[in-house]
Amino acid sequence: MHTIVNEEAVLAGDERAFEELVREESSRLYFVILRIVKDEEEAKSLVQETFLQAYKSLDRFRGESKLSTWLIGIGINLARSSRRKTSRYDTLAEEDMERLQPSFKMGAYTEEYSPWRPDAVAEKSQRREIVHRAIEQLSDTYREIIILRDIEQLDTAETAQALDITEGAARVRLHRARQALRALLDDYFGDPS
Repeated sequence: MHTIVNEEAVLAGDERAFEELVREESSRLYFVILRIVKDEEEAKSLVQETFLQAYKSLDRFRGESKLSTWLIGIGINLARSSRRKTSRYDTLAEEDMERLQPSFKMGAYTEEYSPWRPDAVAEKSQRREIVHRAIEQLSDTYREIIILRDIEQLDTAETAQALDITEGAARVRLHRARQALRALLDDYFGDPS
């Protein structure tokens, strides 16, 4: 049963309200972090660290976003830090993302363009695995935006707040991430001709 967390009570230091927040947000937070660090034990540890940091920082919560969005932002920052420490995944560098973007000439696509959505591709389990492997190859910034918008289905404002970027930057980054992901998946799902 889903309950509504009383954010005011949490911010006032009510321990029961904070416990309710932990119960309500742990699962979602865990899966966001897990998709970034790719290690179940590390993800569990980072969820605990996220709540610990949030509890210690409640007085610094500015109320510019939902409490759940703020938690995701803390969790993402911790996951980023963890990934930097372990650096055990092969991802493409930001510069390599450029070559995966579509080509333009005089304001028009130089190749035939057809709209594409990653969530439509991932319907079947085999396809889902291929898509998730491709997502893992994306740079951290592109992977995070795909996770938040296309997998966790946060809206643009929440995503921007969680990543501490503007909404415009979030839209641009999402578009570029989807283009890069599409380029990585074209061999599997592109036009067979």
